Amino acid sequence: MDQQLTFADSEFSNKRRQTRKEKFLGRMDKLIPWARLEAVIEPHYPKAGNGRRPYPLSTMLRIHCMQ
Repeated sequence: MDQQLTFADSEFSNKRRQTRKEKFLGRMDKLIPWARLEAVIEPHYPKAGNGRRPYPLSTMLRIHCMQ
């Protein structure tokens, strides 16, 4: 049986400090127009076919921008 959260647990979960990684990714989401970039790249991105399926475009785009 799952344990029910207490009021103290639910209050504390909202007070958690944001990590540097979460702050960085949040700023990156605000600054970069992901939908527009994906629309430009998508026609040239490999499609699933024979062999291994490619990673999702949004994932690869974010990885390359972080590097």
